[in-house]
Amino acid sequence: MCRHQVYLGPPASLAALLIDPPYGLHRQSWAPRDMRGGGTVNADGFGIGWYTPDGPVRYRRAAPIWADAGLAELGRATSAGAVLAAVRSATPGMPVTEAACAPFTDGRWLFSHNGVVSGWPGSVAGLAATLPVTDLLTLEAPTDSALLWAMVRHRLHRDADPGAVLAGVVADVLEAAPRSRLNLVLTDGERAWASAVGHSLSVLPGPGRLIVASEPFDDDPAWAPVPDRRLVVADRHAYTLEDLCGSTSS
Repeated sequence: MCRHQVYLGPPASLAALLIDPPYGLHRQSWAPRDMRGGGTVNADGFGIGWYTPDGPVRYRRAAPIWADAGLAELGRATSAGAVLAAVRSATPGMPVTEAACAPFTDGRWLFSHNGVVSGWPGSVAGLAATLPVTDLLTLEAPTDSALLWAMVRHRLHRDADPGAVLAGVVADVLEAAPRSRLNLVLTDGERAWASAVGHSLSVLPGPGRLIVASEPFDDDPAWAPVPDRRLVVADRHAYTLEDLCGSTSS
């Protein structure tokens, strides 16, 4: 399965967030420490999205992140106060293309999925049928992650609560495909929402910054694991945990 990370805080270089930490996303691409659900190497592409005054910008490649010779230079030259990045381990049978790599985007939104929809594609054919035909025809890739993004994006146009949107998509997919693993991350550059369903997820709070990641990128004792079937709702200053049935804890 994949690995992903979202950062909200003071401007930081992409290298400081993804490459320099001892267990950063760059290292997790070949040596993850908590790859529950299977898999060891995330070699099927990567993507980085960061926010500029004009909105989010993406850098995606179908090759392993460690094979991108220019990434270190780009990472040191580029800083941002909001970043969503992911490395990909493609589900067997799904294409290995740049368009299949998170983050997916629309307007101010960036989205990533770590996991798998069980029984794909038949298990969620009914859910796909509820989407506008144009949404299906314009999927970036024929993958479960791209369909999940289409579902989230469609509901964001109707619902002002992104947390409720993620929770609703998770609930509907689990009803149709109960063995799915659905770690979803959504950000608008100011806030972030992340579900933990079947895979590891941790949060690192700090003064004026917050990181949500598939696994800790260092040994800082402030990292807090997110229990399964919880939704993280975060900004730069604090976060709450909500279960996917609606109760809240801090």
